[in-house]
Amino acid sequence: MTVRTLLLLPLMATSAFAPWRQWHHIDTAMNSKNSERAHIERNLEEMMGNDWRLFRANLVAKEQAEASHQRKNDTPSSEPKDYGDEKLAHQGQLGELFAGAISSIFQKKNSSRVASGRRHSSDIFDGDAIGGLSDDDKIVTDDPFVSEAELPLLIKSKVKINKHRWAHEIPHVEPGCVLLANEKLGGVFHQTVVLVVQHDEKTGSIGIVINRPLEGDLQKVASQANCNLDLSLKMAFSKSPVSYGGPVLQEELSVIHGFGEVEGSTKLCPGVYVGGSEELMNEVRINRFDPHHALFVKGHAAWVPGQLSREIKKGVWYTAAVSSDLILRYAGAMVTEEDNAADLWSDILMCLGGKYAEISRAYAGRGDKRMP
Repeated sequence: MTVRTLLLLPLMATSAFAPWRQWHHIDTAMNSKNSERAHIERNLEEMMGNDWRLFRANLVAKEQAEASHQRKNDTPSSEPKDYGDEKLAHQGQLGELFAGAISSIFQKKNSSRVASGRRHSSDIFDGDAIGGLSDDDKIVTDDPFVSEAELPLLIKSKVKINKHRWAHEIPHVEPGCVLLANEKLGGVFHQTVVLVVQHDEKTGSIGIVINRPLEGDLQKVASQANCNLDLSLKMAFSKSPVSYGGPVLQEELSVIHGFGEVEGSTKLCPGVYVGGSEELMNEVRINRFDPHHALFVKGHAAWVPGQLSREIKKGVWYTAAVSSDLILRYAGAMVTEEDNAADLWSDILMCLGGKYAEISRAYAGRGDKRMP
């Protein structure tokens, strides 16, 4: 399976572009789960590394590394450098090593094998030991004339993804991906990060802004304006953070979290869920869920059929898949010294690297906390 195939995997395509209120109250009774079981499944998913998006991110990173390596190889080389006698001697040793590797590959089937634990160190170049390398073995060399592709050995890839913070471009829109506002976009969407909740070319798209935290907690915000939360929810989540979600239906409040796929919630992508506030309230009451890990959003963004695709083609939005910790930045996710904790838009662009990192460096500064 290629990276492009994985990039085009459809995930949770919706069948109707319902108003936000209708979407927020989707009947999930037939697929509902016990909240404890949902949380256990979420933890097991994380422990077992069962995240297809992380797998895809690793493939993308590997292809990018290979492409970068190929570009370096295609660059015309200058005159050979004088590496000195020590380097040449090292190359000679590697030559013997590779010769042994090749001989071990083509050795006769009936050749005798000696247990590696009993082999004398002087026999290392006889070929048999090299052919017996395990998947965990790796030859480290700084030889300037040898690339990993030229070694007939099992060498591990040097590409390693940080599970906490990763991001890469995707050529399409999928639920759980983010839209990064073009640096030239003004208005309420200036430097916003929009989490895509629903997307269908025939019915339209819905997203919520996740990087415009409001001053005060839910208790304060709910007391200042009309909202769709009843008193019991306001009390249970009184200390929860609140974010501006978009210009549509400002009186509507929904919740983003990483607890699990409880009843009333929708799984957008591994580790990210929206909805299910009633079940989460019960978890708060028994001290199994921290209300600071629930991000309530006021309003949302909406696009009629085809509108979002047109905006993306015009360059209004950059589409990307990012780690769940970046998505849940304002829902209590881990923040490290490596993160730009005050500017999610800039932070994700920096994770994307390349031209996006240049945009981040050129336009960062205002941060997330601002009036929408």
